[in-house]
Amino acid sequence: MSKEKEQNQETAISRRSFLKGVGTGAVAASVAPTVFIDAETAAAAQTGEEINRAKIKLNINAQTYEVEVEPRMTLLSVLRDGFDTSGNRLDLTGAKPICERGECGGCTVQVDGKAVYACMMLALDAQGKQITTVEGLANGDNLHPVQEAFIQHDALMCGFCTPGFVVAAKSFLDQNPSPSHEEIKEGLAGNICRCGTYPFIFEAVKTASRKLL
Repeated sequence: MSKEKEQNQETAISRRSFLKGVGTGAVAASVAPTVFIDAETAAAAQTGEEINRAKIKLNINAQTYEVEVEPRMTLLSVLRDGFDTSGNRLDLTGAKPICERGECGGCTVQVDGKAVYACMMLALDAQGKQITTVEGLANGDNLHPVQEAFIQHDALMCGFCTPGFVVAAKSFLDQNPSPSHEEIKEGLAGNICRCGTYPFIFEAVKTASRKLL
C-alpha cells in the first residue's frame, strides 16, 4: 500500500472515531443531567462506547413506572408500547399515533397540568413530571365530567381523535372553567376531528364546564 493511501485510510479512521465520539458525547451531555445512570452505563460513557438505553422513572396517572428507553423514544411510544423493568407492558393506548408530528392532537396528554402532544415530547424529558392520560381521568367507575359530557352529546364518530379531545378539553377547562363558545373553539384549535363532529364537541365542553362549576 502506498504511503498516500495509508495516510488517507488513517484520516478516514480518525474522522470516523471523532464523529462517533462527538455523537456519544452529545447523547451523554443531553441525557446525563436528567437520567439516573448505573455504573455500567457511566463506564461506557467514559470509554466512548455508545449509550443505547437508559432506565428512567415516569409518574403516570399517579403511579410510578420504571422503564428502559432509548434517548430517541417519545413519550407516546413509551405509553403505548413501552415495558417496565419487570417486563410488563404499559399498554396505555388512549393517546393515539395519528400524525406523529404535533399537528392533530390525537396523542394529547397532560404533563404537570398542561396539554402536551406526547408524540413531540421525549420520554427522557417527562421525568419528574406528573403525566395524566385519558385512562387516568376517571375515578374508578365514575367518569370525569368531560367524559360524561362527550357521551351525553355523542361527541364522536370514529372515536380515534376522541381521547385527545377529552384530555385537551379537561386541560382547557382547568385553566378556563367558564368559557364562551369562541373561547372553546380557540382552546381546542390544536385538535383535529376528521369526521367533523366539532359542534357536538363544543356542546360537550360547555356542558362539562357547567358540571365542574
